[in-house]
Amino acid sequence: MGGGPAPGINGVIASVTIEAINQGLEVVGVKDGFKSLVAGDLAKVRRLTIPDVTPYYNRGGSLLGTSRTNPAKKPEDMQKVLDGLAGLGVKYLVTIGGDDTAYSGSQVYNRAGGTIKVAHVPKTIDNDLPLPPGIPTFGFETARHLGVKLAHNLYEDARTTTRWYLVVSMGRAAGHLALGIGKASAATVTIIAEEFAGKTVALDHVCDIIVGSIVKRLSEGKGYGLAVMAEGLIESIGEKGLIDALGDELARYGNVERDPHGHLRLGEIEFGRMIRYRVNERLEALGLKVTMVDKDLGYELRCADPIPFDAEYVRNLGYGAVKFLMSAESDKYGAIMSYEGGSLRPLKFDDMIDPATSRMRPRLVDIHSELFECAVRYMTRLEAEDFDTPAELAKLAAVVKLTPAQFRERFEYVVK
Repeated sequence: MGGGPAPGINGVIASVTIEAINQGLEVVGVKDGFKSLVAGDLAKVRRLTIPDVTPYYNRGGSLLGTSRTNPAKKPEDMQKVLDGLAGLGVKYLVTIGGDDTAYSGSQVYNRAGGTIKVAHVPKTIDNDLPLPPGIPTFGFETARHLGVKLAHNLYEDARTTTRWYLVVSMGRAAGHLALGIGKASAATVTIIAEEFAGKTVALDHVCDIIVGSIVKRLSEGKGYGLAVMAEGLIESIGEKGLIDALGDELARYGNVERDPHGHLRLGEIEFGRMIRYRVNERLEALGLKVTMVDKDLGYELRCADPIPFDAEYVRNLGYGAVKFLMSAESDKYGAIMSYEGGSLRPLKFDDMIDPATSRMRPRLVDIHSELFECAVRYMTRLEAEDFDTPAELAKLAAVVKLTPAQFRERFEYVVK
């Protein structure tokens, strides 16, 4: 197992174990995955039986743990992995994880020279791996399901107490989880990095989208709401954008650290709190006082028990991984497991992983799709029509005691 947890890991482990044993194989599990193999800690290798795994099938978390060790970064680490697997007599390897784990699995296949067949089961709650259209990564649907329940509760609290909640959802490379939660929970507004379509994302632009939503809701007589933002927005704003907007004040939003290359570690910055403070400042400048609370949403979702969709899905994936490994095709290539039209579709490592980056190209939200168009249509946010309709423009401007011309000058840029 590699990377962060996702609902359904135990289901994959259970399904692989059961099918492999039924095929006459002995199954061993490696606690903490590649980390233990790189460390040569074979004490963390355990034989798995059907009674061992059956009770965990529908449970969250991972009975074998997980780690972020990437042995493909150093040749000596990869050799330790190969030596460890050879010492254990492993002929078939199932890896579970995202980009890094998939690449590590592909390198095991390439370096083993045909002695180890490899199947990778793609895992991430972010849903950002390039599987066939309409096929989610396992764990996404459970994370969205629980995220929607939490977001709905926050929305009801917002309505009851007349406040706004600003929710930051996991999803660095793509906004699928944020949009899925926002759309299904009927959030007031959802903001993802993809909607900026390659343009520079400015912190104040993101804030003004929220300010515009608050003003529009007030014009409708509603002083509450729920905004959902993808954490990938902070990556899109970037180090320069944050420094340009905040200067020395950036330090108030977390431990501002730099990596060995001198770049800010953006994950250490409290993005939700930053947005809340910045939005509050902009509202106060407009004469508005709104109670807001920021919430991060992500870690609560990763070890949830899988919903029926993921429980069934991971059984298919685990079974499919063993079926592929036992087939003649696994002699020809290592593969990432996927399904299309109800049938197993192994995706060759070489077709999925860019050798220049050692990663799969992220699957982004298609902002030109009708699914995204539908999501936007049910949000409350400033739109071009608001500025094209004099009566609506006057109504919005009145909320912040500006003339229509002043309101246009201040906010029209957010809809362009």
